[in-house]
Amino acid sequence: MSAPVAISKTLAGHQPVLRDEVIAALRPHAGGRYLDATFGGGGHTCALLDAAVPDGMVLALDTDPEAIDRALTLHREPGIADRLVPVRANFATLAAVARDYGFVPLDGILLDLGLSSFQLDQPERGFAFRSAGPLDMRFDPERGRPARDLVNTLSEPALADLIWRYGEEPGSRRIARAIVRERELEPIATTTRLAEIAARAVGGRRGRDTHPATRTFQALRIATNEELAALEAALAGAVDVLAPAGRLVVIAFHSLEDRIVKRFIERESAGCVCPPRTPICICGQIPRLRKVTRRAVRPDATEIDGNPRARSAVLRVAELLPEPLADVAPGTRA
Repeated sequence: MSAPVAISKTLAGHQPVLRDEVIAALRPHAGGRYLDATFGGGGHTCALLDAAVPDGMVLALDTDPEAIDRALTLHREPGIADRLVPVRANFATLAAVARDYGFVPLDGILLDLGLSSFQLDQPERGFAFRSAGPLDMRFDPERGRPARDLVNTLSEPALADLIWRYGEEPGSRRIARAIVRERELEPIATTTRLAEIAARAVGGRRGRDTHPATRTFQALRIATNEELAALEAALAGAVDVLAPAGRLVVIAFHSLEDRIVKRFIERESAGCVCPPRTPICICGQIPRLRKVTRRAVRPDATEIDGNPRARSAVLRVAELLPEPLADVAPGTRA
């Protein structure tokens, strides 16, 4: 049997969230083909490669060029080159990428929707506000508009709507009003300045468990990277390229993502998606997925103590049905 994957120095210190639970859910095996749609620090990919020795393969995607550089470094480790295929791509296109690289059908797909430790710990990327950095927030710094463009150009109502919709921030209107007032004095270009504006707008941190700018930063990051639309595309594509009995595993870190994942799995597991008052089914839907996790899986206290960034993680698992359920015919409510 091959030796465990030697994690390169560039990956040292990275702690993949819910690693053991992910591996248990994906059930990697020799000869299997898996897709890690968000390589990040590479922890989940390394665990998959270890569990699928000697010839299981992983297609690793990431839109962040620095993450792909880490994946290429791992690719050069002894015994890995033939088993790891790094590709710089947004996970919204995972189905097309899997087909292009001959990985279809896949035995398992992982979507880890959180930011990597590397992104959070680099002030120049603009994801965090504890250290001053440019207000960027793009996963791919070579594409799209940085967050500062939204902050400095959107109207006050549009800003308030964005912060509420994607951050679920109760003080969204006050924060938007403060942003517009402050940018008239000078464009808002740094993370720390935006964080200070948001904090003052809602009265500071008193009585709050998290920094008062947290939800605003979340909202801007989601909008900047069009994350929710990408997630919906990735989920739809995943079902199209999984093998029968292949597993889809998703780790979400806030309610907006998890809601999309939960509803998608419920919809694809149902025999009918017609409105409840429809007297007979007219949609003709056939279930394609089976729920594996009836309830979301969360990190235990030990993992949270060792990796506080895991505290909001939520894992859900679904399995592609090998064939339409025999007892749920088209036009029948499951």
